[in-house]
Amino acid sequence: MADLPECPSSSGTRLLPDELRAWMLVLASTGAVEQRLRSVVKERLDVSHDEFLVLCLLAEQPAGLRMTQIAELLGRPKTRLTYQIACLQHAGLVTRKSVCGDKRGVEVALTDKARALLKESSGLLAETVIQALEEFIGPAQCEAMRALLPGLAKETAAE
Repeated sequence: MADLPECPSSSGTRLLPDELRAWMLVLASTGAVEQRLRSVVKERLDVSHDEFLVLCLLAEQPAGLRMTQIAELLGRPKTRLTYQIACLQHAGLVTRKSVCGDKRGVEVALTDKARALLKESSGLLAETVIQALEEFIGPAQCEAMRALLPGLAKETAAE
């Protein structure tokens, strides 16, 4: 594991409550993982990281999802999502269809090409996540997760 810098709030008095401090440490760690994953996703899938997140969401929903659901789950503006879906559709990775009975509703689903590509690349992508987590998750991040998930601390102590 790389030497992680000392958390600035770990010395002296803390301005942030433990839960907010923990959340910020978790965000920093996941941000570092996303940075590492971006290049692998671009190289292996030839899509952006945001497009990859859409593909991952759809991979867990065989029947597809409405555009509004995807936007809500990813916390993305609908206009940005429309562009991403258009790029994915142009690449042959998703299909779009109108929702029966709702003329404004649009449902998006993975194509067989996208499923095969995700299946083929999933091992490398998972390994990239694991390596990045091993590198960026240090004692402060583990403590932060235990602060956010008190049940995690109990389970760790029981083992």
